[in-house]
Order: sequence, then C-alpha cells, then structure tokens
Amino acid sequence: MSGLDIAVFVIYLAGVTGVGCLFYKNSSTTDGFTVASGRLPGWLIGLSIFGTYLSSISFLALPGKAYSGDWNAFAFSLSLPVAAWIAVAKFVPLYRQTQDISAYAYLERRFGVWARLYAMTFYLLTQFARVGTILFLVALTLERLTGWDISAIIVVTGILVTLYTVIGGIEAVIWTDAIQSAVLTTGAVVCAIILINQTPNAAFAAAWESHKFSLGSFAFDFTQPTFWVVLVYGLFINLQNFGIDQSYIQRYHTAKSLDAARRSVWIGALLYVPVSALFLFIGSALFSFYSARPELLPEMLKGARMGDRIFPHFIVSQAPPGFTGLLIAALFAAAMSSIDSSLNSSATILMTDVYKRFFRKEAGDKETTRFLRGATLAFGAVGTATALAMISVKSALDVWWQLAGIFSGGMLGLFLLALFAKRTRAPHAAISVTLGLLVILWAAFSNQLGLPFSNPLHTLMTTVIGTMVIFIAGSIISIRRPYKAP
Repeated sequence: MSGLDIAVFVIYLAGVTGVGCLFYKNSSTTDGFTVASGRLPGWLIGLSIFGTYLSSISFLALPGKAYSGDWNAFAFSLSLPVAAWIAVAKFVPLYRQTQDISAYAYLERRFGVWARLYAMTFYLLTQFARVGTILFLVALTLERLTGWDISAIIVVTGILVTLYTVIGGIEAVIWTDAIQSAVLTTGAVVCAIILINQTPNAAFAAAWESHKFSLGSFAFDFTQPTFWVVLVYGLFINLQNFGIDQSYIQRYHTAKSLDAARRSVWIGALLYVPVSALFLFIGSALFSFYSARPELLPEMLKGARMGDRIFPHFIVSQAPPGFTGLLIAALFAAAMSSIDSSLNSSATILMTDVYKRFFRKEAGDKETTRFLRGATLAFGAVGTATALAMISVKSALDVWWQLAGIFSGGMLGLFLLALFAKRTRAPHAAISVTLGLLVILWAAFSNQLGLPFSNPLHTLMTTVIGTMVIFIAGSIISIRRPYKAP
C-alpha cells in the first residue's frame, strides 16, 4: 500500500479502538456491559443491526457469488422485510415484556431447563462458525495485500476486535457497528463507481447475456439452490436472527422504549436490502471488468471457485491511492461489526444461562462483570481458532450457510412451538426436538454416508426441515396426546 493508504487504514483502526475504549466506564456494571442500561436510541441500534448483517460475508462472499454465478443470493435479502414484520409484531414485544437478558430464559419457563440449554448450546456453536468464517474472509484481503502469513493475520485481527469488545461492552459494540456500517457502505459505493468508470458498456452487456444479473432459476426444484430455496432459507434464518439470536435480543433491551426497539429492526432490515444488491452488483461488475481486461487477472485466480478472492485482488491492484486504504478499512469494518456482537452476546449467554443459573446464583455485580470480560476473551480465542481451521476452504459462503443450517439445530422450531402452540408442554417439545435432531442429522449427512434413503433436498433446506419437523410434530402430538401432569 502507499503511504496514504497505510495512513487511512491506521487512522481507522486507531479510531475504532479508541471509540470502543470510551465506553469503559459505562460497561463497568453487568447492566451496562450487557444492555447499555436500556438508554440507546432506535436509529443507533438499527445501524448496529445493519452493521452486523454487513459482515465480511457480505463484503467478500456476495461479490464472489455474483462473479462466479449470479444474483441468486439476493433472494436471502428479499426475505428480510417479511422477517422484520414478524419480529416487530411478535418477537420484540415478547422480549421487552419479559425483560430477560437471555433469549432462552423464555424457553425454560415454557418447557424446562433442558430447552434453555439446548438452544444455548446450538447458538454458541453457530457463533463459533460465524466468527471463524468472518475472520477467515477478512484475512484473505490482507494476504493478497501484504503477502503476510494468513494465520498471523487472523490472530492479529482476532486480538484487535476482542480488545475493544472486552473494554467497552455492548455500548462499544453498538456505536462501533454504526460507524463501521457507514465506512463499509462508503467503501462499497466508491468501489462501484470505480468499476463503472473503468468498465466498457459492452462488457456489462456481455455480463447480462451471461446471466450475471440473474436471480437464478425460478423452478420449484428444492434439490437445487433455486430462487425459492434461497428465499425460504433466508426467511427461516432471518426469523432465527430476529427471534432467537442473542445478539439481536440484547439490542432490543438496549433501546430506551418498545417503539425504539421496533424501529431499530426496520432500519437494520430495510438498509441491508439495497446494500446487499450493491455488493452483488460489484461482483457482476468485476466479471464485466475482467472479461474486458483478462490480462489484469492472474492465472491463479481464473478458477471457477476463486470468486471470494477476486474482490480483494481488485482492491489491491486497481483502486487508486487512498481508496485502497479506505476499502481495506471497510473490509475490517465488515469483520469487526459482526465479530464484536457475537463475542459480547456469547459471553452474556454463558453468564446468564450457565454461570448464574447453575454455579453462582448469588454472584454480585462486580463478579459477573469480571466473568463477562473473561468470557469475551475466551470466545475471541475460540473464534480465532475456528478461523485458522478454515484456511483450506474455497467458498466461505457455502460453508457458512451449511454450518449455520447444521448448528442451528432447528432452534427456531422449538421457539415457534413455545410461542404459537400454547397447548404444547415439555414432554411434547422434547419428543419433537428429538425427531427434529434426527431429521437434521439425516439431512446433513445421509448423502455423505451413502445411506439408502438419502436426503434429496439441497443443503440449504436443512434449517427449514429441522424447524418444520419440530413445530409440526410438537403441535400434532400436543393435540392428539394432551399432557396430564401427575
């Protein structure tokens, strides 16, 4: 990088870390560390939710998907308004009314402690996969930029984002996410402008003819990643985010009112839809750019599965001085805005659902705050280790979606059962969860194991299958065999 690029990048890193450290005093209590004492405005929380969605998965993998394929991934974004509407109507009022910091305390009241532990376990596994994927993707760009060892980049990045999350708590997470979302969007707009200015119109026409702006197949074929498969998958995952993801539920509690919490959901969801389209446009524009100038693309990046690495190469080789530093800062913004919330929420869950629930119910404020900071450090280390294990992965978005489908374990089905099937009791829920887990294991591994009755559906349907089996089975059992307490 040029001296200007380095200056922009360093100023950004120092600024974000400094902002995080400003909230040390506010995070010195358990209430301040976990929910910012419930005093934040809706617009700020909404930008934070938007920033969480705009991880490096969006920044790198969405352009990579459009470059290698088409806009099929945009169907995921189109499901967001529907999920947001359901969240505003049902989820946000529920959590604000119960006032539980933990998203899973409600499940314990409905079905017992096993339900709380079940959901908590799968949530933490999902966060490990998410943090690892994001750290891995952000390291790809710096590897191309500096030639440094990718393992060292992952470790250093993990340390930086963990540092300010430990110091500033949830308020630092929300403020830095809001700042990072602005930096990220600015970087994407700059990159799109550069591509439009440097790409001949004929190249865009060729990309259109090559279906690089297509939303994918509209066939009702659930064995392939068609538009409908991704749309249904997106609806279930986004309902899971807004309804049972601890990092979102905590944000609802940081809002100063119910209306502010509802507003934050709409802001986050509606901002992400056009910005995700912008990232997909960048991928199609990259295809157009390198189709017109194939000599600018190294031979090693011409493989069909090199999509995740194309955008980093463009940033390094084509962005003018100063803008390269801005785009790299935007990439870091994408990574940090998702990792920090995952670390904070995971530490909170461990404190509320394990430490205080089973070991130290009488723990005071100072003790729980110390525990929260220590747990944040521990989760940062585990997430970094997960990223190191993903170095050999070629398409990070595919891996992330598959891991999310497996690790989520049909949590949404159990929650929907608790919320909407009022007659369902603990035995009904336990039976349906057992059935759901068996179906998820079959759906995820039957093809790999060569079982005679293997799963014919696409892997993105794993979450959908698990959720529906749990909800439908529990509802039917509770009607046909009502539970009678002894």
